[in-house]
This record gives sequence, structure tokens and C-alpha cells, in this order.
Amino acid sequence: MATTEHYDVIVIGGGASGLLCAITAGQRGRRVLVLESSNKVGKKILMSGGGRCNFTNLDVLPKNFISNNPRFCISALKRYTQWDFIALVEKYKIPYAERDLGKLFCLDSAKDILNMLLAECDAAGVTIRTDCKISTIDSLAGQAQQGLQARYAIKTNLDKASEASTGFTCESLVVACGGLSIPTMGASGFGYDIARQFGHTVLPTRAGLVPFTFSDKFKDVSERLSGLAVDADLSCEGASFNEAVLFTHRGLSGPAALQLSNYWIVGEAIVLNLFPTESEAELLDWLLSLKRTHPKSLLRTLLAEHPTVRLAKSLVLELQVELWEKHADTALAQIPDTALALIGRGLQAWQQKPSGTEGYRTAEVTLGGVDTTELSSKTMESNLQAGLYFVGEVVDVSGHLGGYNFQWAWASGHAAGEVV
Repeated sequence: MATTEHYDVIVIGGGASGLLCAITAGQRGRRVLVLESSNKVGKKILMSGGGRCNFTNLDVLPKNFISNNPRFCISALKRYTQWDFIALVEKYKIPYAERDLGKLFCLDSAKDILNMLLAECDAAGVTIRTDCKISTIDSLAGQAQQGLQARYAIKTNLDKASEASTGFTCESLVVACGGLSIPTMGASGFGYDIARQFGHTVLPTRAGLVPFTFSDKFKDVSERLSGLAVDADLSCEGASFNEAVLFTHRGLSGPAALQLSNYWIVGEAIVLNLFPTESEAELLDWLLSLKRTHPKSLLRTLLAEHPTVRLAKSLVLELQVELWEKHADTALAQIPDTALALIGRGLQAWQQKPSGTEGYRTAEVTLGGVDTTELSSKTMESNLQAGLYFVGEVVDVSGHLGGYNFQWAWASGHAAGEVV
């Protein structure tokens, strides 16, 4: 026999934004239920940051986020800052450390962050149900049922023993079930389906923070260099990132490539600058100085001796084929200055055209999503449907690599949790 339970707030999705929303609402005395489709909550938290969870960044600014409505994120980020989450981490005495560019990671394990959130849920009286598949969501248009304000009715598969559905009603419904990235973690388009059901616009989605793939000769180059990382500037039209680039058996990964994938358009070339700290003139001056001081040497033997840029010999050999193959065995004194100038430009503008990316399978985030012009930036509530909220990755707000997507999850979840 089917049963129905009533909660003040139901949160669909037990990830970062959903748990923070549930905690915040529970601390206000609201009766909160979290419904998670997979067998446990927080799976992406556990896998993030190589298992150490890059949970926020010391420097959080609107420019670190991508959205068709760039100002939308400002209100939530101002009202629940990185310092608020850091204070919670410190309250639980979780050891953490700063890495490059303000990234904060757990010293021990991402489990520390998830256990902290679960402890906060427990203290706030939040109920969590896993392995929950939702079959239908219906609007009750604010009907009062047995003295309770019920706006939404949800049917699920939870009553397995009797093979009957368990239903829930609630006053506030929060959609926090993420985007399409990493489907093996349970990601799906369910949140977008809910948005469309209630009349919301879902902007086109695509994989973000994802490695580039190649199908031309550069794929062979990247396979031969697989595992090699180099500090470089990687750019496309309108965006540039100066961080590590990692060659893989399929193409390019590493922080700079992942960041650039958020801005890259299919068919566009990307440009690798292996000497980002030098101007074109400075690099040419250095090459000409090598010609004067080492006239009998080969360029490949000297290129790895730059005072600040360290290029692996394997990379230099690939560059030689690409940029100065006809001078490969020519002494520097015999290479024309004009040829050295072209080589210098090539080292600072090694252009390649990706065939695509690895897609949602390995993407850390989904770009696009629920149109923010149809949501309140202060509360995350739908402007079209009372009592319906969208938080986290399902919304058209995506952060750069470095803890920004977690900070958006905390901030947006908290914004909704304060009012649901």
C-alpha cells in the first residue's frame, strides 16, 4: 500500500549544493528530506581533487564564473563566502592546505568534507534517503492537506518491501541534482527535465573543465609525450590560461587545458605558448645570443637550457619536427636569423586544432543549464513557480577550476536554504 509523508522542504540531489541547502534549512527548524538517486550521497565530493577535495578558493570573484547572466552569481557569493565555508571546515578541525592560485585542499581525504556535511545534516535533523528514483512530480498549487501547506507531490520507488510507491509532499522543492558531467557518478539530465516541466528555459549544455582530444597528427605527438607536463600559456579566441598543460594519450589535459575547454568552440584552434614569460623580442634575442655563444651547437641541445623555461628533451624533439626540421642538424651559426625568428614565433604560438573533448564522461562540470533570468538571484526560487528552487550545477553558472564550482554549490545552496 502506498504511503505519503510530508516535509517542509524536499531537496532532490545529495551533492554539495543539496546538502548545504538541507543543512541551512534544517538549522532554521524546517523539516527537511534529501532524496538521492544513487546508493550514497556526495560521490562527486569524494572523487574531487584527486580524493582530497578542492573545497573552495581563497580568491572568489564574479570573474571566476561563467554564465549567460554574469551578475547572477554575485548575490549568493557575497552572502555565503569562502570564509564562511572555511570557518565550518575549521570548526571540525579538518586539516587543509593552500596550493597554487589560492586552491584549498584537504590534507587527508575528501571524506572529511562529506563526513562534516553529514554530521551537520544529522545535527539539523535532516533525513536522507538514497537509492531513490522519482517517478513523478506534481504541483498541488498550494493545497492545504491535513493542515499542512503542500505545494508539491512526489512519487518514488522507496517502498521496495511492498512493491508500492512511497509518496512525499512538501511546501518547498529544491532541485539540486547537478548536470550531465561524469554519468558514472549518477549524473543525468533529470534536473533539466524538472525545469522544463515547470516552464523553465534550459540553455544549451556542454561539457566543461574537460580534456581536449585530437584526431590528426598531433594525436600521435600527444601519445608519445603522454604523461609529460609543461607550464605554458594555452589560449583560444577570447581566453587564455597560464598553468600546467599535460600531454595525454588522447590529447591535452592539465589545469590550463581544462580551463580553456570552458571557452573553446568546436572547430577553433588553440595556441600553446611554451615561453609565456618572454616577449617575442626577448625570446629572439636569447636565440640570437645562443647563435653567437654556441655557433657550432644544434638548437635542440640548447633549447632545454633556457634560464626559466625547462623543456623536456622529448618535447624538444617533437618541436624540432614541427618547427625546424630542415635545420635539425644545422649548426646554429648556419641558421639564418629570419629562420630563428620564425622558430621563436612557433615556440610561442604552437597552434593545434582539437577534434573535440572527452565529453561528459570526464568533464568536471556542465556548462549551461537552467536560465538564471527566470530565477531570483537572492533566493534561487523560480520566478515562474512558487516554492520551486534550483541550486548548484543544474543552474547556468559554472566556475573555473580551483574550488569555484564547490563555492557556487555552497553559496547557492545556502541562499535557498535560508528561505525554503
